[in-house]
Amino acid sequence: MATLQQWIAGARPRTLPAAVAPVAAGTGAALEDAHVGLALLALGLALALQVGVNYANDYSDGIRGTDDDRVGPFRLTGSRAAEPAAVKRAALLSLGVGAVFGLALVALSGQWWLVLVGAAAIAAAWFYTGGRRPYGYLGLGEVFVFVFFGLVAVLGTTYTQRGSLTLAAVAASVGVGALACAILVANNLRDIPTDRVSGKITLAVRLGDRGTRTLYVALVGVAFAAAIVIAAAHPLAWFTLLCAPLAVAPVRLVLSGARGRDLIAVLGGTGRLELVYALLLLVALQIGARL
Repeated sequence: MATLQQWIAGARPRTLPAAVAPVAAGTGAALEDAHVGLALLALGLALALQVGVNYANDYSDGIRGTDDDRVGPFRLTGSRAAEPAAVKRAALLSLGVGAVFGLALVALSGQWWLVLVGAAAIAAAWFYTGGRRPYGYLGLGEVFVFVFFGLVAVLGTTYTQRGSLTLAAVAASVGVGALACAILVANNLRDIPTDRVSGKITLAVRLGDRGTRTLYVALVGVAFAAAIVIAAAHPLAWFTLLCAPLAVAPVRLVLSGARGRDLIAVLGGTGRLELVYALLLLVALQIGARL
C-alpha cells in the first residue's frame, strides 16, 4: 500500500504551476472586471484537473508498461507501490472534484455553454494516455496541452469573470500555453529512449533529440513574444519580462545536450518560469487597470 508521501509524489506537485499560471494570467487579463471568488473557483478546477491528469497518466502508462524503466518522477503504478485500480480511482475522484468546481464556476458566471468545454477538458485529461488510442501516444500531447492549459484555461478564466475576452487574454493564453507545452516537451525529451522502446510515439520521438531541443527554445521565445504583444497595449506588462532570467538555466541545459535525470531540473525551472510569468502578468495588468 502506498504511503501518503508516495500519493503526493504521484500527484506530481512540480506540475501544479501549469494549473495556477493560466488562472493567474486569465484573471489579470480580466482587467477591471477581475473577480476573486470566480478566480478561486477556476483555480480549484485547474488544480483538480492537473492532479487528475497526472494520476490518469500514472495509471494508463503503468498498466501499459511504459513506466517499467522510467528515469523521471516517481510513479505509483509503475513502481507497484499502489494497485492500478486505486490509482484509477484517485484519477476519477480528482476529475470529479474538478467537475464540481467547474459547475459552480459556470453557475455563478451564468455561462452555461462552458459546461461543454469543461466536459471536453475532462475527456482530454483522461484520453491523454487512456483509452484504446491515447493521443499522447500519437504525438498530439503538445497540441492538447496548448489548447486546454493555454487557450481554454486562460480564456475561460477571463470570460467567466467579465463575459468577454480581451487582447491581453488572447496573447496571455498563447504565452502560457507555450510554456505549458515547453514543460511537456522537456519531459518527453528526457523520455525519448524509453518511449521509443515502449511504442509511445510522442512528438519528441517524432522530432528526434535535436528537433525537440529546438522546439523547446522556440516555445520559450513565443511566450516572451506574447508578453511583448500585451505590453504594447498595457505598458506595465513590460514588467513581465523581469522573469527572463528564470529562462536562462533551463534553456542552457536543453541547448547543452543534457539528458536523463539532468532534464528533471528543466521541468522544475520551466514550471517556475511559467508561474512567475503569469503572476507578473496578473499584477501588472491589475495595477494598470486601476490606475
